[in-house]
Amino acid sequence: MRLPLLALLARGPAHGYELKQDLEQLLGAAYPQPNVGQIYVTLGRLEKSGLIEGEDVEQTSRPNKKVYHLTDAGREALLAWFEETEDEPRVRDEFFMKLALAPQTGLADQIALINRQRRQYLNTMRNLSKLAAAESRDNRIAQLLIEGAMLHLQADLDWLERCQEELEGLE
Repeated sequence: MRLPLLALLARGPAHGYELKQDLEQLLGAAYPQPNVGQIYVTLGRLEKSGLIEGEDVEQTSRPNKKVYHLTDAGREALLAWFEETEDEPRVRDEFFMKLALAPQTGLADQIALINRQRRQYLNTMRNLSKLAAAESRDNRIAQLLIEGAMLHLQADLDWLERCQEELEGLE
């Protein structure tokens, strides 16, 4: 959450609730939305670390609000983030760990695990399809997020099929 908030503040000063709305509007319903409390805790940490600065702004008919802006250190952290590549292969996969350990425990059947996981992926795929249909076609970022998630799910389903074929071949 830290770096996405810094990225939103690179456009200009904003308060916490405004940043939450911007994230929701940009990413759509498919992306897990942070609660406003999480936003403010993160903003506090960013301010404490010197990546942003907050300024209290008086409001006549409402309580004062704190508006945050990016510092030079925050801009540098954001630039470094944009330069980093993501190399996180899914080698540390919780499901695969269950699949690998099931025979040693005698508590779970590998094919049953695969079938249960397949049903979960298919349910998630259906939910994403519904979200894609409900999401505004104008929000290309949200559409791309949903499409990427669905492509990952399809790859996961293909991999489950491969695991099942391999395990059934061992019997």
